[in-house]
Amino acid sequence: MQHKLLKVHPADNVIVALQNFQSGEQVDFEGQTYTLPVGVGVKHKFVTEDLQTGDSVIMYGVLVGKATQPIKRGEPITTFNLKHDADQYGIDKKQPYTWQQPDVSAWHNRTFMGYHRADGMVGTANYWLVVPLVFCENRNILILKDAFERELGYAQSEIYREQVHELLQLYKVGDMDRVHKMEAFLDPSQVRTLDEPVVKRPFKNIDGIKFLTHEMGCGGTRQDSEALCGLFAGFINNPNVAGVTVLSLGCQHTQTSMLVDEVRKRNPKFNKPMLIFEQQDGTEYAMLTNAIRETFLGLVEANKLERQPAPLSSLTIGLKCGGSDGFSGLSANPAIGHLSDILVTLGAKTVLAEFPELNGVEQELINRSVSDEKALKFIHLMQDYSAKAEAVGSGFDMNPSPGNIRDGLITDAIKSAGAAKKGGTSPVADVLNYTEPATVPGLNLLCTPGNDVEATTGMAGSGTNIILFTTGLGTPTGNPICPVVKISTNTALLRRMPDVIDFDSGPIIEGEETIEQNAEELLEYVIRLASGEVKTKAQQLGQDDFIPWKRGVSL
Repeated sequence: MQHKLLKVHPADNVIVALQNFQSGEQVDFEGQTYTLPVGVGVKHKFVTEDLQTGDSVIMYGVLVGKATQPIKRGEPITTFNLKHDADQYGIDKKQPYTWQQPDVSAWHNRTFMGYHRADGMVGTANYWLVVPLVFCENRNILILKDAFERELGYAQSEIYREQVHELLQLYKVGDMDRVHKMEAFLDPSQVRTLDEPVVKRPFKNIDGIKFLTHEMGCGGTRQDSEALCGLFAGFINNPNVAGVTVLSLGCQHTQTSMLVDEVRKRNPKFNKPMLIFEQQDGTEYAMLTNAIRETFLGLVEANKLERQPAPLSSLTIGLKCGGSDGFSGLSANPAIGHLSDILVTLGAKTVLAEFPELNGVEQELINRSVSDEKALKFIHLMQDYSAKAEAVGSGFDMNPSPGNIRDGLITDAIKSAGAAKKGGTSPVADVLNYTEPATVPGLNLLCTPGNDVEATTGMAGSGTNIILFTTGLGTPTGNPICPVVKISTNTALLRRMPDVIDFDSGPIIEGEETIEQNAEELLEYVIRLASGEVKTKAQQLGQDDFIPWKRGVSL
């Protein structure tokens, strides 16, 4: 049964509208009647009592803002009458925490078909990686990309090139009327055909060759170069990667020795092929010829590895949201939070990132930390990040985007309280700085920006082999080596952007499914994805987003 209104927590003094309400309309909720002085849009909230200037607004059971002017009972909260505020936090306020594990008997003996690495990790895919240590090599990376992808069947369909070709032919014969009237070749429901290879793939066990480019490696700070090497080391060590080809100019800050050291630091047992070529050793032609030959031989060896059964405890799942809306914290986020609790109980690792979107729920995460040491590390990373943001006039309170605000996320604390639901209710097993590898089973907190691509890039660098990405507004974000599952918070989004969305949590809002039911359906999809039986829409579209975080302020 679909509900019209929702109060998330008993302590809340706001009610969420699950549909549009008109000005003057009367609504009943939990024995109370509210007359709405102005219209309240779907996903937005109205207050349950008269508030005076300075009064607290509570949602999800936590402080999410304070009134900047009187707000009448039934009136919606807006950017004009509410400002961000959040409770203070600290280790001295840490409270004991107990956790009720979910029943996972149905999942105990479940497996997925993964790629078993020599170091004991298991990948959900088998990619070869090609990376530049410095932006000077971007051109050469793109030359290799064109050569390998076209010849080995990994290039995207050329339907858009065909569209340009058809337009050109019409122009040549002077038929401009047909040029103006030409429509899309494909219906959105057929977009998956974009992934059909133009050339038959000779390597059946290679999921792809991924070519990364970036604008770093030299000319910036040494800290940026070290972070870049750490990020690349994390990508290379990711269980979804079979081997790597590295192009270097030779004189840049990001020296090959630095990369090798970072790889060994993360994994002393590392034994994947790492092919390194420096342009300043000779001509570009010689370097690329050698790189092509050795990379091809590496692919031949990597193709010998086949999928084998692996327990669900071998998974490392990233938890992310982007393009969030007022339903994110009510449907998709708690659904993947419950999925996280299931996997944690089974001994897997989950990774919750986006520190600017944990603003206001810090104390809860401190309470959930398994030790004071972990809690203090979290506090230090949060405070350091927040201080750097404020120093340039862009504090966490400025995090919500225009799209977030338009769809009901009025303050960063409201956004954060809903975003934190992705982490479920399990204890915080570990806290990671950017590029640190996730090695401890359980829920891990990873310091990244909220920026979609900087966050997903950082998660893959910390070892996630699948990322669950909730969205209320729609975003095409993907990752080169880590499948990104796009989960809609509302069914209308799925209908509007079927070429982007993989799974729908809208039935929770519609009252057709519980959070637990939706989470368990999603877990079944994850198992199929981890086994190579399905591909995400981002994979089908070749959406390989990669942006390193320069550790400057980025929200």
